[in-house]
Amino acid sequence: MKKLIEGTEFLNHINNGDTLLVGGFGLSGTPLTLLDELAASDKRDLTVVSNNLGEVGKGLGKLLMAGCLKKAKGSYFTTNRDAVQAWSEGELEIELIPQGTLAEAIRCGGAGIGGFYTKTAVGTNLADGKEERVLDGDRYILEKAIKGDVSIIKALKADTLGNLFYDHTARNFNAAMATASKVVIAEVDEIVEAGELTPLEIVTPHLYVDFIVLNKYEKKEGAYVESVRAR
Repeated sequence: MKKLIEGTEFLNHINNGDTLLVGGFGLSGTPLTLLDELAASDKRDLTVVSNNLGEVGKGLGKLLMAGCLKKAKGSYFTTNRDAVQAWSEGELEIELIPQGTLAEAIRCGGAGIGGFYTKTAVGTNLADGKEERVLDGDRYILEKAIKGDVSIIKALKADTLGNLFYDHTARNFNAAMATASKVVIAEVDEIVEAGELTPLEIVTPHLYVDFIVLNKYEKKEGAYVESVRAR
């Protein structure tokens, strides 16, 4: 399978200063293996677009503490006190985006739509500097589409072609992010033969996926731990 790569090979496709779209909601659907390797690398000045920055010392939290991040764009950063501390000390730029707006902006980025008008955030500080229009008597602001240089996402399974199947709500932002970057790297728990995933199970077609990396984590009793194959 040409798309399956190992170790740190995926880092060759990420450059300093890139914008990364990173799937996950907290740690659910988060590409923990890819983030571990990225945190241990020398990549710097990255902008991350994600719902949040994981938890303290986990997921995107590792990337933050490793000094890889210049800016974070997302909805819910207070789950990680390190992110709040870094922002308050001027070490991290944060751009807050309402969660529904974030999801739609990424979808637009993948669909080739330049932006959209929304009522969300009208009249708040989040609307500062954004175009406002009145449509049918209601106020809207223009939100631009979000696109990335690289998407690093998490799926439950891939087949040998690179088609992706997600685990229930762990799909979250991953499927949309798979459409919105120049390069897409997917971390998966398992790789199966082509044809084993049914058309109804395939959410992200293989044409969107450039590289596959096997996950080194597994979930036990609600917590993510390194699996035996990682050691």
